[in-house]
Order: sequence, then structure tokens, then C-alpha cells
Amino acid sequence: MFPLGIASHFTYYGTLVRGQLKDEFSEMTKSTGGMILNRDLLRRMDKTREKNDFSGSILVMENSDILTETNYGYANRSEHIHNDSHTRYGIASGCKLFTSIAICQLVEAGKLSFETKLVDCLDVQFPYFDQDITIHHLLTHTAGIPDYFDEEVMDDFEELWMKNPMYHIRSLKDFLPLFQNQTMKLKAGEQFQYNNAGYILLGLIIEQAAQLEFSKYVEEHIFKKANMVHSGYFEFDCLPKNTALGYIDLPNGKWKTNIYSLPAKGGSDGGAYVTVNDTANLWDALLHHQLLNEEHTRMLLTPHVRTNGENSFYGYGVWVEKKGEEIVKFHVVGYDPGVSFHSAFYPKAFIKTVICSNRSHGAFDMMKEIEEEVLS
Repeated sequence: MFPLGIASHFTYYGTLVRGQLKDEFSEMTKSTGGMILNRDLLRRMDKTREKNDFSGSILVMENSDILTETNYGYANRSEHIHNDSHTRYGIASGCKLFTSIAICQLVEAGKLSFETKLVDCLDVQFPYFDQDITIHHLLTHTAGIPDYFDEEVMDDFEELWMKNPMYHIRSLKDFLPLFQNQTMKLKAGEQFQYNNAGYILLGLIIEQAAQLEFSKYVEEHIFKKANMVHSGYFEFDCLPKNTALGYIDLPNGKWKTNIYSLPAKGGSDGGAYVTVNDTANLWDALLHHQLLNEEHTRMLLTPHVRTNGENSFYGYGVWVEKKGEEIVKFHVVGYDPGVSFHSAFYPKAFIKTVICSNRSHGAFDMMKEIEEEVLS
């Protein structure tokens, strides 16, 4: 049920062993000439930026070489403070990867297993939940549980906070009343259905297993190890310097910040702040087995379940795109009011891309322009 490796599907990942990685991939890029962001691509990116009024930062790296590092727009519109390479951005669901890495670390340490049932690892009552829900189900969005933001009922994220003010949501347990007593949507393991509540439960499992607050666990065991020195889970009413405010643009041409649109502090389903360079460091640390051993890194990156797209799969906290049997990219995405984020690792070219934006849209279009060049 849980394959221990993906070498048969992803030949390049088999070479990601410390000591071999740099030389083997350097040789590969020498033979192909590598990727150069040519003037034509830069012009296309600039047109896309103008069309969407993109605000944010972009980093593209091949191995350890920076191919482009650009910044647009304002981190603070009122004060005309520009975004730059040191700007911290909210990344919404992009940080589900942190939660999955944390779970895999605890599995590696023998404190959990992927087959561990929810009822056996979390001391919280869910009266209508399936007793067979496992950690694997939660990681792969196949648990079938209700979500706290039901897209079939609501189309505006801000509706959530009418009865549960966002300024009260500062810990993982604060999310529980939003879904704890609801009925199952699907049978456990039946199918993929993207679900934020499942990752809230994973965060609570981490807290119970590690006896440490979720955000502190991530900062200690992931951010520090990956040299993500500027990243963190910050509260809206206590943001550190160099943090971009998220902006929601209104139909009448006006705008507002997203401070009343999201929880006061992000949790295990989303809401951390990162810089583009910190995100690139995360990919490096993950692929060099600095966060997990080789076996559990492969577990995290295995395409466990097919999603709604023809070539789209989901690993543990990471999306996986395939072409036939070849894995084309691993990527994480995040969208919230005032937030859009895309980051990917393309194994064949050994290229990392990070696109952070403090607007509700724009990251996807910039990513597509870059990806055309990467995959050509």
C-alpha cells in the first residue's frame, strides 16, 4: 500500500544521494546546455506582469545558480515600500508541505506510522467520523471528512468568520468547532478530495506526538534545519519587518488588506510566511535528505493518489505531475485572499522556481511563462 521508493517512475530521483547530486546533475546540465532565461522569455514575463499587475517576488535557480531573481510591486502600498528578495510572503496552502515533512519525521522517529488511525493518535472526539481514518488518508486528502471551508456551500472565504471571528483563531484547536461535529462527506479512502481540515488534524497529531506547539515544531525541526532563517508563523497583529501585506483588489478599483479575511495566525493547513530564497533552501534540504532520510523522502514524494487532473497526483503535502511514467515536476501551491504562491522542482532540469505574490492572483500566470521554457 505504501511503496518505499519511486525509482522506477522517477529515474532522476534515484541519483539524489548526498555526494553524487552536484556532480551528476552538473554533468547533465553541461550536456544539455542548461536553461538560460533569454530576453524573449523576460519580455513575455514582463508582459504577463503588466497584464496582471503582478506584485511579488520571483526566483528561478538551476542547481545553485540563480537564473533570475526579480521583484515587483509594493509590500505596503500606503507607504510605497517595495517588495524585494528579503520580503516575507504568506503562502497559504503552500505550507502543507511543512506539515507532511513533520509527520514523516515523527514516523521516521518511530512515534507514528502512516497506518496509525486517527482515533489512536489524537485525544479529540469526532462523533461522526469513520473509525478507520489513518494518517495516510489525511496526508493524501482521502479521509472523506468534512472541511471547515465547504466550497459546495460557500464561495467566499470571509463567510467563515461571521460566527467565528478570525481574530480568535490563533491555535489549531480553535479550528475544531468549524468541522468537529459534522458528518463524513465520503468513505475513508474512497477518493481524493482536497481538504484543509485534514491538515488541521495532522497538526494536532504532531502537537500530541511531539509534545510541542505545531508552529514551534516546524520552526525548530524544519525551518532551522533548512536554513529558512526568515520564515515563520506570524500573527496578523504582530507582523515582523519585511513582511508583505496581502491585498484584495475590489471591482470598483479600490483595495483592502486581507487582515479581516484570514485567521489571525496560520496553522498546519496554511498561513506561514516565507521568502523566495528560504523556499529554495527548503527544496535543497529536502532533496539532500537533511530533513528526512532517503526512505521517508521518497515516501513523501511518491505519487500516492490521482487527483482531478489527468496527469496530476498527490504525494504527502506535495503535488506531482507526470507524463507517462516520468515525473515532470513536484510543486506546492497556495491561494488565499491577498495571497498567491507557486513553487516547483523540475527533476529533469534540476530547476527550482519560487513565485510569491501578495495579491489574490498572478503567481499562476508567471509560473506558466517560466514553465514553458523549463519544459521545452
